[in-house]
Amino acid sequence: MPPPPPAETVPAPDDETHRFPCEQCGADYTYDPAKGTLTCGHCGHTENIRSGPWKGSALQELDFRAAVAEQLPEAEIEVTRVSTCPNCAAQVEFDPDTHARECPFCATPVVTGTGENRHIKPKGVLPFAVEERAAHKAMTDWLGGLWFAPNGLREYARKGRRMQGIYVPYWTYDAQTRSSYTGQRGTVYYVTETFQHKGKTRTRQVAKVRWTPASGRVQRFFDDVLVLASKSLPKKYTEGLEPWDLAQLEPYQPQYLAGFRAEAYTVDLEAGFAEAGQKMDRAIERDVRFDIGGDRQRIAHIDTKVSDVTFKHILLPVWLAAYKYRGKTYRFVVNGQSGRVQGERPYSVWKIAFAILLALLIGAGIALVASQQ
Repeated sequence: MPPPPPAETVPAPDDETHRFPCEQCGADYTYDPAKGTLTCGHCGHTENIRSGPWKGSALQELDFRAAVAEQLPEAEIEVTRVSTCPNCAAQVEFDPDTHARECPFCATPVVTGTGENRHIKPKGVLPFAVEERAAHKAMTDWLGGLWFAPNGLREYARKGRRMQGIYVPYWTYDAQTRSSYTGQRGTVYYVTETFQHKGKTRTRQVAKVRWTPASGRVQRFFDDVLVLASKSLPKKYTEGLEPWDLAQLEPYQPQYLAGFRAEAYTVDLEAGFAEAGQKMDRAIERDVRFDIGGDRQRIAHIDTKVSDVTFKHILLPVWLAAYKYRGKTYRFVVNGQSGRVQGERPYSVWKIAFAILLALLIGAGIALVASQQ
Protein backbone atom coordinates (compact mmCIF):
# COMPACT_ATOMS: atom_id res chain seq x y z
CA MET A 1 0.00 0.00 0.00
CA PRO A 2 1.45 3.43 -0.92
CA PRO A 3 2.33 5.81 1.92
CA PRO A 4 -0.24 8.44 2.84
CA PRO A 5 0.05 11.70 0.88
CA PRO A 6 1.81 14.61 2.55
CA ALA A 7 -0.51 17.03 4.32
CA GLU A 8 0.77 20.05 2.40
CA THR A 9 -0.18 18.62 -1.02
CA VAL A 10 -3.48 16.88 -0.30
CA PRO A 11 -6.02 18.62 1.94
CA ALA A 12 -7.75 16.55 4.59
CA PRO A 13 -11.41 15.93 3.77
CA ASP A 14 -14.27 17.25 5.82
CA ASP A 15 -15.86 13.94 6.83
CA GLU A 16 -19.33 15.46 7.07
CA THR A 17 -19.51 17.32 3.77
CA HIS A 18 -16.82 15.77 1.53
CA ARG A 19 -15.37 19.19 0.83
CA PHE A 20 -11.83 19.57 -0.51
CA PRO A 21 -10.26 23.03 -0.89
CA CYS A 22 -8.48 23.86 -4.14
CA GLU A 23 -4.72 24.12 -3.79
CA GLN A 24 -4.64 27.25 -5.98
CA CYS A 25 -7.44 29.45 -4.61
CA GLY A 26 -8.95 27.64 -1.60
CA ALA A 27 -12.46 27.26 -3.12
CA ASP A 28 -14.11 23.84 -3.03
CA TYR A 29 -13.32 21.16 -5.57
CA THR A 30 -16.15 19.16 -7.13
CA TYR A 31 -15.82 15.86 -8.97
CA ASP A 32 -16.33 16.40 -12.72
CA PRO A 33 -17.94 13.31 -14.37
CA ALA A 34 -16.99 14.51 -17.86
CA LYS A 35 -13.28 14.83 -17.10
CA GLY A 36 -12.99 12.29 -14.28
CA THR A 37 -11.10 14.86 -12.19
CA LEU A 38 -11.53 17.12 -9.22
CA THR A 39 -12.26 20.55 -10.68
CA CYS A 40 -12.35 23.91 -8.96
CA GLY A 41 -15.42 25.85 -10.03
CA HIS A 42 -13.70 29.12 -9.15
CA CYS A 43 -10.31 28.99 -10.87
CA GLY A 44 -10.64 25.85 -13.02
CA HIS A 45 -7.69 24.02 -11.46
CA THR A 46 -7.95 20.22 -11.76
CA GLU A 47 -6.50 17.25 -9.89
CA ASN A 48 -6.42 13.64 -11.12
CA ILE A 49 -7.76 11.30 -8.44
CA ARG A 50 -6.54 8.15 -10.20
CA SER A 51 -2.84 9.02 -10.02
CA GLY A 52 -0.25 10.62 -7.80
CA PRO A 53 -0.97 11.23 -4.12
CA TRP A 54 -4.75 10.94 -4.68
CA LYS A 55 -4.62 7.37 -5.94
CA GLY A 56 -6.29 4.80 -3.65
CA SER A 57 -5.14 1.30 -2.77
CA ALA A 58 -6.38 -1.78 -4.60
CA LEU A 59 -9.95 -3.02 -4.14
CA GLN A 60 -10.12 -5.44 -1.24
CA GLU A 61 -12.63 -8.05 -0.12
CA LEU A 62 -13.47 -8.42 3.57
CA ASP A 63 -14.23 -11.62 5.47
CA PHE A 64 -17.99 -12.06 5.91
CA ARG A 65 -17.85 -14.27 9.02
CA ALA A 66 -15.51 -11.86 10.80
CA ALA A 67 -17.81 -8.95 10.02
CA VAL A 68 -20.91 -10.77 11.30
CA ALA A 69 -19.03 -11.60 14.50
CA GLU A 70 -18.05 -7.91 14.77
CA GLN A 71 -14.39 -8.85 14.51
CA LEU A 72 -13.38 -6.57 11.67
CA PRO A 73 -10.37 -4.34 12.33
CA GLU A 74 -11.38 -0.93 13.65
CA ALA A 75 -9.74 0.60 10.58
CA GLU A 76 -12.60 -0.82 8.50
CA ILE A 77 -15.23 1.09 10.52
CA GLU A 78 -16.15 4.76 10.29
CA VAL A 79 -18.60 7.12 11.99
CA THR A 80 -20.48 9.69 9.90
CA ARG A 81 -23.21 12.18 10.68
CA VAL A 82 -26.48 11.62 8.86
CA SER A 83 -30.04 12.89 8.85
CA THR A 84 -32.96 10.46 8.65
CA CYS A 85 -35.98 11.27 6.49
CA PRO A 86 -39.23 10.85 8.48
CA ASN A 87 -41.06 9.64 5.35
CA CYS A 88 -38.81 7.16 3.52
CA ALA A 89 -36.19 6.59 6.28
CA ALA A 90 -33.29 7.44 3.98
CA GLN A 91 -30.10 8.26 5.87
CA VAL A 92 -28.15 10.87 3.93
CA GLU A 93 -25.13 12.90 4.93
CA PHE A 94 -26.00 16.59 5.24
CA ASP A 95 -23.98 19.74 5.49
CA PRO A 96 -23.89 20.66 9.22
CA ASP A 97 -24.47 24.34 8.31
CA THR A 98 -27.81 23.48 6.63
CA HIS A 99 -30.74 23.30 9.03
CA ALA A 100 -33.57 22.34 6.69
CA ARG A 101 -33.87 20.93 3.18
CA GLU A 102 -35.82 18.36 1.20
CA CYS A 103 -35.05 14.65 1.18
CA PRO A 104 -33.54 13.87 -2.23
CA PHE A 105 -35.40 10.54 -2.36
CA CYS A 106 -38.99 11.66 -1.77
CA ALA A 107 -39.01 15.50 -1.59
CA THR A 108 -40.19 15.47 2.03
CA PRO A 109 -39.03 18.49 4.08
CA VAL A 110 -36.32 17.39 6.50
CA VAL A 111 -35.03 19.23 9.54
CA THR A 112 -31.40 18.24 9.55
CA GLY A 113 -30.80 17.39 13.17
CA THR A 114 -28.02 14.91 12.50
CA GLY A 115 -27.10 11.78 14.38
CA GLU A 116 -24.08 9.51 14.28
CA ASN A 117 -24.00 6.41 12.11
CA ARG A 118 -21.33 3.77 12.72
CA HIS A 119 -20.84 1.54 9.71
CA ILE A 120 -18.42 -0.43 7.58
CA LYS A 121 -16.37 1.80 5.32
CA PRO A 122 -16.89 1.68 1.55
CA LYS A 123 -14.24 -0.27 -0.31
CA GLY A 124 -15.14 0.72 -3.84
CA VAL A 125 -16.87 3.51 -5.71
CA LEU A 126 -18.20 3.73 -9.25
CA PRO A 127 -17.61 7.39 -10.15
CA PHE A 128 -20.27 9.43 -11.91
CA ALA A 129 -19.79 9.33 -15.68
CA VAL A 130 -23.03 11.12 -16.66
CA GLU A 131 -23.24 14.86 -16.01
CA GLU A 132 -26.34 16.43 -14.46
CA ARG A 133 -27.36 18.10 -17.73
CA ALA A 134 -27.26 14.77 -19.59
CA ALA A 135 -29.13 13.04 -16.76
CA HIS A 136 -31.86 15.69 -16.80
CA LYS A 137 -32.22 15.36 -20.58
CA ALA A 138 -32.44 11.57 -20.29
CA MET A 139 -35.21 11.94 -17.71
CA THR A 140 -37.25 14.45 -19.73
CA ASP A 141 -36.81 12.35 -22.90
CA TRP A 142 -38.05 9.31 -20.97
CA LEU A 143 -41.06 11.24 -19.72
CA GLY A 144 -41.75 12.49 -23.24
CA GLY A 145 -41.84 8.92 -24.53
CA LEU A 146 -44.45 7.75 -22.01
CA TRP A 147 -47.98 7.19 -23.20
CA PHE A 148 -50.69 9.00 -21.23
CA ALA A 149 -48.23 11.02 -19.11
CA PRO A 150 -49.63 14.41 -17.98
CA ASN A 151 -48.29 17.28 -20.09
CA GLY A 152 -48.04 19.40 -16.96
CA LEU A 153 -45.64 16.97 -15.29
CA ARG A 154 -43.41 16.87 -18.36
CA GLU A 155 -43.26 20.65 -18.44
CA TYR A 156 -42.75 20.82 -14.68
CA ALA A 157 -39.84 18.37 -14.95
CA ARG A 158 -38.27 20.34 -17.83
CA LYS A 159 -38.34 23.55 -15.83
CA GLY A 160 -37.69 21.88 -12.50
CA ARG A 161 -34.85 22.43 -10.12
CA ARG A 162 -31.53 20.69 -10.17
CA MET A 163 -31.19 16.94 -9.83
CA GLN A 164 -29.40 15.43 -6.85
CA GLY A 165 -26.31 13.32 -7.38
CA ILE A 166 -26.35 10.57 -4.75
CA TYR A 167 -24.00 7.67 -4.16
CA VAL A 168 -26.25 4.76 -3.24
CA PRO A 169 -24.89 1.93 -1.02
CA TYR A 170 -24.64 -1.66 -2.25
CA TRP A 171 -23.10 -4.89 -0.99
CA THR A 172 -21.22 -7.30 -3.23
CA TYR A 173 -20.61 -10.89 -2.16
CA ASP A 174 -18.17 -13.54 -3.35
CA ALA A 175 -18.69 -17.19 -2.42
CA GLN A 176 -17.64 -20.69 -3.38
CA THR A 177 -20.59 -23.11 -3.61
CA ARG A 178 -20.73 -26.88 -3.95
CA SER A 179 -24.13 -28.49 -4.47
CA SER A 180 -25.36 -32.08 -4.60
CA TYR A 181 -28.76 -32.85 -6.09
CA THR A 182 -31.30 -35.56 -6.84
CA GLY A 183 -34.00 -35.43 -9.47
CA GLN A 184 -35.19 -36.92 -12.75
CA ARG A 185 -34.22 -36.59 -16.37
CA GLY A 186 -37.06 -36.52 -18.88
CA THR A 187 -36.69 -37.83 -22.43
CA VAL A 188 -39.44 -36.97 -24.87
CA TYR A 189 -40.61 -39.67 -27.28
CA TYR A 190 -43.63 -39.92 -29.58
CA VAL A 191 -46.30 -42.56 -30.06
CA THR A 192 -48.83 -42.86 -32.84
CA GLU A 193 -52.47 -42.76 -31.83
CA THR A 194 -55.55 -43.33 -34.00
CA PHE A 195 -58.81 -41.44 -33.67
CA GLN A 196 -62.09 -40.97 -35.51
CA HIS A 197 -62.88 -37.67 -37.21
CA LYS A 198 -66.01 -37.16 -39.37
CA GLY A 199 -66.32 -40.88 -39.83
CA LYS A 200 -62.73 -41.39 -40.90
CA THR A 201 -59.85 -43.01 -39.02
CA ARG A 202 -56.93 -40.66 -38.61
CA THR A 203 -53.53 -40.79 -36.83
CA ARG A 204 -51.53 -38.27 -34.82
CA GLN A 205 -48.19 -38.12 -33.00
CA VAL A 206 -48.49 -37.68 -29.24
CA ALA A 207 -45.53 -36.61 -27.09
CA LYS A 208 -44.72 -38.70 -24.02
CA VAL A 209 -41.97 -38.28 -21.42
CA ARG A 210 -39.84 -41.10 -20.05
CA TRP A 211 -38.42 -40.20 -16.63
CA THR A 212 -35.21 -41.71 -15.23
CA PRO A 213 -33.49 -40.98 -11.88
CA ALA A 214 -30.67 -38.42 -11.90
CA SER A 215 -28.20 -37.20 -9.30
CA GLY A 216 -24.90 -35.41 -9.27
CA ARG A 217 -22.84 -32.46 -8.09
CA VAL A 218 -22.26 -28.95 -9.41
CA GLN A 219 -20.05 -26.16 -8.17
CA ARG A 220 -19.83 -22.47 -8.92
CA PHE A 221 -17.79 -19.52 -7.71
CA PHE A 222 -19.90 -16.39 -7.40
CA ASP A 223 -18.13 -13.09 -7.96
CA ASP A 224 -19.65 -9.74 -6.97
CA VAL A 225 -23.28 -10.75 -6.39
CA LEU A 226 -24.83 -7.28 -6.15
CA VAL A 227 -27.40 -6.38 -3.47
CA LEU A 228 -28.94 -2.97 -2.84
CA ALA A 229 -28.19 -1.85 0.74
CA SER A 230 -30.83 0.89 0.82
CA LYS A 231 -34.58 0.94 1.51
CA SER A 232 -35.13 4.45 0.20
CA LEU A 233 -36.08 3.54 -3.37
CA PRO A 234 -38.37 0.76 -4.64
CA LYS A 235 -36.40 -2.22 -5.92
CA LYS A 236 -38.24 -2.15 -9.25
CA TYR A 237 -36.54 1.18 -9.96
CA THR A 238 -33.04 0.26 -8.81
CA GLU A 239 -33.18 -3.13 -10.55
CA GLY A 240 -34.32 -1.30 -13.68
CA LEU A 241 -31.08 0.72 -13.61
CA GLU A 242 -29.01 -2.44 -14.10
CA PRO A 243 -26.66 -3.56 -15.45
CA TRP A 244 -23.75 -1.80 -13.75
CA ASP A 245 -20.25 -2.26 -15.14
CA LEU A 246 -18.51 -3.19 -11.89
CA ALA A 247 -15.24 -3.65 -13.77
CA GLN A 248 -15.03 0.16 -13.63
CA LEU A 249 -15.05 0.24 -9.80
CA GLU A 250 -12.33 2.37 -8.30
CA PRO A 251 -10.82 1.94 -4.82
CA TYR A 252 -12.82 4.19 -2.53
CA GLN A 253 -11.52 7.70 -2.14
CA PRO A 254 -13.71 10.37 -0.49
CA GLN A 255 -12.59 12.80 -3.21
CA TYR A 256 -14.98 11.07 -5.63
CA LEU A 257 -17.83 12.34 -3.42
CA ALA A 258 -16.80 15.98 -3.73
CA GLY A 259 -19.93 17.89 -4.74
CA PHE A 260 -22.19 14.87 -4.24
CA ARG A 261 -23.96 13.23 -1.31
CA ALA A 262 -23.75 9.68 -0.03
CA GLU A 263 -26.49 7.56 1.49
CA ALA A 264 -25.70 5.32 4.48
CA TYR A 265 -26.71 1.67 4.15
CA THR A 266 -29.90 0.60 5.94
CA VAL A 267 -29.82 -3.07 4.88
CA ASP A 268 -27.31 -4.78 7.15
CA LEU A 269 -24.66 -7.22 6.00
CA GLU A 270 -26.54 -10.42 7.00
CA ALA A 271 -29.83 -9.33 5.45
CA GLY A 272 -27.96 -8.47 2.27
CA PHE A 273 -26.34 -11.91 2.19
CA ALA A 274 -29.74 -13.56 2.57
CA GLU A 275 -30.87 -11.78 -0.60
CA ALA A 276 -27.61 -12.67 -2.34
CA GLY A 277 -28.27 -16.29 -1.35
CA GLN A 278 -31.58 -16.21 -3.23
CA LYS A 279 -29.80 -14.97 -6.34
CA MET A 280 -27.18 -17.69 -5.99
CA ASP A 281 -29.86 -20.37 -5.49
CA ARG A 282 -31.50 -19.41 -8.79
CA ALA A 283 -28.17 -19.68 -10.62
CA ILE A 284 -27.42 -23.03 -8.95
CA GLU A 285 -30.84 -24.35 -10.01
CA ARG A 286 -30.03 -23.45 -13.62
CA ASP A 287 -26.70 -25.27 -13.29
CA VAL A 288 -28.47 -28.35 -11.90
CA ARG A 289 -30.98 -28.42 -14.76
CA PHE A 290 -28.14 -28.16 -17.27
CA ASP A 291 -26.28 -30.97 -15.48
CA ILE A 292 -29.34 -33.25 -15.44
CA GLY A 293 -29.70 -32.72 -19.17
CA GLY A 294 -32.35 -34.43 -21.28
CA ASP A 295 -35.40 -32.73 -22.67
CA ARG A 296 -37.01 -31.93 -19.33
CA GLN A 297 -35.89 -31.91 -15.72
CA ARG A 298 -37.40 -32.46 -12.32
CA ILE A 299 -35.44 -31.38 -9.24
CA ALA A 300 -36.26 -33.17 -6.02
CA HIS A 301 -33.58 -31.78 -3.71
CA ILE A 302 -30.50 -29.53 -3.78
CA ASP A 303 -28.06 -29.39 -0.89
CA THR A 304 -25.60 -26.48 -1.16
CA LYS A 305 -22.55 -25.83 0.98
CA VAL A 306 -21.24 -22.26 0.90
CA SER A 307 -17.67 -21.35 1.84
CA ASP A 308 -15.07 -18.60 1.53
CA VAL A 309 -17.64 -15.79 1.71
CA THR A 310 -16.25 -12.28 1.31
CA PHE A 311 -17.91 -8.94 0.70
CA LYS A 312 -17.44 -5.28 -0.18
CA HIS A 313 -19.42 -2.17 0.67
CA ILE A 314 -19.52 -0.11 -2.52
CA LEU A 315 -21.16 3.12 -3.69
CA LEU A 316 -22.91 3.43 -7.07
CA PRO A 317 -23.87 6.76 -8.73
CA VAL A 318 -27.53 7.75 -9.14
CA TRP A 319 -29.09 11.02 -10.23
CA LEU A 320 -32.37 11.67 -8.41
CA ALA A 321 -35.32 13.93 -9.08
CA ALA A 322 -38.33 14.06 -6.78
CA TYR A 323 -41.15 16.31 -7.99
CA LYS A 324 -44.34 17.21 -6.18
CA TYR A 325 -47.05 17.64 -8.81
CA ARG A 326 -50.67 18.32 -7.81
CA GLY A 327 -50.04 17.04 -4.31
CA LYS A 328 -48.31 13.81 -5.31
CA THR A 329 -44.58 13.03 -5.34
CA TYR A 330 -43.07 11.50 -8.48
CA ARG A 331 -39.56 10.07 -8.27
CA PHE A 332 -37.17 9.51 -11.14
CA VAL A 333 -33.73 7.89 -11.02
CA VAL A 334 -30.96 7.93 -13.62
CA ASN A 335 -28.01 5.54 -13.69
CA GLY A 336 -25.02 7.86 -13.20
CA GLN A 337 -22.82 5.53 -15.25
CA SER A 338 -25.01 4.62 -18.25
CA GLY A 339 -27.83 7.20 -18.24
CA ARG A 340 -30.57 4.55 -18.00
CA VAL A 341 -33.81 6.00 -16.55
CA GLN A 342 -36.48 4.55 -14.27
CA GLY A 343 -39.30 6.26 -12.44
CA GLU A 344 -42.84 6.32 -11.19
CA ARG A 345 -45.42 5.99 -13.92
CA PRO A 346 -47.78 9.00 -13.99
CA TYR A 347 -51.03 8.85 -15.95
CA SER A 348 -53.34 11.49 -17.37
CA VAL A 349 -56.99 10.56 -16.81
CA TRP A 350 -58.09 12.88 -19.61
CA LYS A 351 -55.67 11.34 -22.11
CA ILE A 352 -56.82 7.83 -21.22
CA ALA A 353 -60.50 8.84 -21.51
CA PHE A 354 -59.83 10.49 -24.88
CA ALA A 355 -57.99 7.38 -26.15
CA ILE A 356 -60.89 5.14 -25.10
CA LEU A 357 -63.41 7.45 -26.77
CA LEU A 358 -61.31 7.58 -29.93
CA ALA A 359 -61.04 3.77 -29.99
CA LEU A 360 -64.83 3.46 -29.60
CA LEU A 361 -65.46 5.92 -32.44
CA ILE A 362 -63.04 4.10 -34.73
CA GLY A 363 -64.66 0.76 -33.84
CA ALA A 364 -68.12 2.19 -34.54
CA GLY A 365 -66.94 3.57 -37.88
CA ILE A 366 -65.51 0.22 -38.94
CA ALA A 367 -68.74 -1.54 -37.92
CA LEU A 368 -70.79 0.98 -39.91
CA VAL A 369 -68.71 0.50 -43.05
CA ALA A 370 -68.91 -3.28 -42.69
CA SER A 371 -72.70 -3.19 -42.31
CA GLN A 372 -73.11 -1.04 -45.44
CA GLN A 373 -70.99 -3.41 -47.48
